[in-house]
Amino acid sequence: MGAFSYFPQTGEDIRVMLERIGVGSMDDLYADVPADFIYKGEYDLPSAMSEQQVRDFFESLAAKNTRLKVFVGQGAYDHYVPSVIPYITSRSEFLTAYTPYQCEISQGTLRYIFEWQSMICRLTGLDCANASMYDGPTAAAEAVRMCVASAKRRNSVLVSARLLPNVIDTIKTYAKYAGINVVVSDQIFEDVAEGVLDLAGVIVPSINRFGVIENHLGLADLVHQMGALLVEYCDPSALAVVKTPAEWGADIAVGDGQSLGIPLCFGGPYVGFMACRTALMRKLPGRIVGQTTDASGKRCYVLTLQAREQHIRREKATSNICSNESLMALWCTVYLSLMGPEGMRRLNALCYEGAHYLHDALLATGKFQRVFDADFLKEFVLKPLCPVEKLQKALLKAGYFAALQTEEGYVTFCVTEKHPREELDCIVEIVKSVK
Repeated sequence: MGAFSYFPQTGEDIRVMLERIGVGSMDDLYADVPADFIYKGEYDLPSAMSEQQVRDFFESLAAKNTRLKVFVGQGAYDHYVPSVIPYITSRSEFLTAYTPYQCEISQGTLRYIFEWQSMICRLTGLDCANASMYDGPTAAAEAVRMCVASAKRRNSVLVSARLLPNVIDTIKTYAKYAGINVVVSDQIFEDVAEGVLDLAGVIVPSINRFGVIENHLGLADLVHQMGALLVEYCDPSALAVVKTPAEWGADIAVGDGQSLGIPLCFGGPYVGFMACRTALMRKLPGRIVGQTTDASGKRCYVLTLQAREQHIRREKATSNICSNESLMALWCTVYLSLMGPEGMRRLNALCYEGAHYLHDALLATGKFQRVFDADFLKEFVLKPLCPVEKLQKALLKAGYFAALQTEEGYVTFCVTEKHPREELDCIVEIVKSVK
């Protein structure tokens, strides 16, 4: 083995493989690679360690991270994660189940995808849901393409300027290479009423990037009169207490499942979701799992719809989505099953109480002005009357990630059920000290 003693193959293994492909040596195998690109030195690899030494090493690396208490939302929320979720998601029937193309050996995977779809339908109020959306922003972009695919020779989509910036940017990227005209608007009602030519769809947030719960009364009727579809971008956790997309008359609902118990994880992996009315089902990207019975009459699950490029002719495909985000969908499914309807309502009540307490207490310091006189749930923005940089530094020094600045110059705060009253009071005292 020489310098490659860390390879698992034995010398005999390598000899047999080289002989099989008709190559005399490892050097011959890489003979086509220019010599300047081949590393000839010694690899600086550490000596072997015991398991405890490896644990200690990585714990020492982790200790270098600055651990902050997160009071920023903007599409990713620091919610409580029940400790049983990692255990359940690591069970063999879920974690090691084969990709669901062969249903006879992937019932575990198909079962939880079916339950995920069912729970998303219940949260959104819509008829059917799919699986394998990468994240919220790409699900929104897929919904825009779905609007155009469902329209007859209509190619424009109105996008609310109050969506999260990363959602808008992702929509624009997808639209550019699909030849879709994206119009970003801060006055959706007015623009729809005025009649955008060849309008295929409109996408609005359920709760906008300022934390405000939006009122979409009458918007669906207006959009449908134009022959277009209405898409609502949602925080699924909040759908337990705010009006559902179906109640607003939306045709499609999308969003990110992160708020359903997925840890922040430095930005991922997360999972997107998409639901729609029955009439649009065949335009859904990704896959749909259905429930049926086997030859013995027992309940089982199968892939019912796969309108992807691997399965049908390219021109008929709804998407080229290939990856399966179902491990994160499983995580969210277990979370929802543990929380239940009452747990989700209680969670939102705690968020609401904490956020409004902090909002009012911060205004009372005289360091901020109110921006919106509107309903909010767990996230809000204020206009700072003190230097934002000093405010952020003071909060960071005390161990808080808060007061993220928006492009308008506002600062955002978000309170979840993880934040006790003592932490909120601490933030208020830090704000008072900023000069």
